[in-house]
Amino acid sequence: MARALWKGSIAFGLVNIPVELHTAVRDSRPRFRMLHADDKSPVRFERVCQREGKPVAWEELVKGYEYEKGRFIVLTKEDFKTAALEKTRTVDIRSFVKPADIDDRFFESAYYLLPAKGGERAYALLREAIRETGLVGISTIVLRDAQHLAALEVVGDAMVLTLMRYAEELVDIREYHFPTAKDVRKPELQMARTLVENLADKWDPSQFTDEYRENLMKIIKAKLKGKEAHLVEHVEPQNAEVVDLMERLRQSLAGAAGGTGSRKKTARPRKAAAARGRRRAHAA
Repeated sequence: MARALWKGSIAFGLVNIPVELHTAVRDSRPRFRMLHADDKSPVRFERVCQREGKPVAWEELVKGYEYEKGRFIVLTKEDFKTAALEKTRTVDIRSFVKPADIDDRFFESAYYLLPAKGGERAYALLREAIRETGLVGISTIVLRDAQHLAALEVVGDAMVLTLMRYAEELVDIREYHFPTAKDVRKPELQMARTLVENLADKWDPSQFTDEYRENLMKIIKAKLKGKEAHLVEHVEPQNAEVVDLMERLRQSLAGAAGGTGSRKKTARPRKAAAARGRRRAHAA
C-alpha cells in the first residue's frame, strides 16, 4: 500500500477517529519530457531574470504578488507562516447535507480515508451512520498550510474525502448569456426528449475509456517497433443549423434505435471526484 499523504483524525462531535489520507485517483496518461531535436538530449529549463537576462539561483528567489502591472509586493517565509492555519490534523465535520443540494462544480480531488490502527470500529460506525442517512459530511481540513473545504461520503466500505472549491472560486453564471427556452418548439422538444430517453442507461464507468491516451500509447508502441500506428479516424459531428434541426433529431433517433449495444462509446475524461450522491458508483 502506498504511503499515506496525511495522518490525523475525523472530528465527529466529541468522537475522534484516527485516519490516514490516500489518493483515490491516478493520472494514467503518459508523461513526456522536452528534448533537443538534434541529439534527443533532455532540456533543462533555467530561471532567468527578465531585467538582467541571467540565470537566478534558487536561494535568490522570493515570492511576489503583482498588485499592479509590473509592481510587486514581496512576501517572506514569515508572512506565509503568519497566514498559515494551525495544522490541527483533523477532518472537522461542520454539518451534514443532502447530496442533491451540492452543485458538482464544487468538487475537485478525491481521496480515500483509511482507519488508522485502533480506529476501525469507530470508522465503521461513522461510515454506516452516513450510509443509512444518505447525507454528505461537509468538512474542513488543513493540507500544506492551506484550509480546504471537503465532502465526506461513503463508497462501498470506504469513506471518501473530496476536496471542494469555495463559493468565491466559482465564476458567476450571470457573467455569461445563455439562450432562453422561448424559441424551443414542442415537436422539437418532444423529439429531443425521446432521444434522451432512448439513450438512458445505468452509469457504468467501465464503458468509457480515454481514447486519447489509448491513441498515444499505440503511437508510442508503434514507434518503438519502427512502425506506423493505424488509428481509427474520428469524424467530428456537424453543427445542426436551425433549418435542419428536426431532420438531425430524426437521424439521431434512427441511429439510437438499435439500443445500447449499437451506441458509440465516447471517451469523456472526468476530473477526479468520488461518488457525489448522484453518482455513487464513481470512485477511481
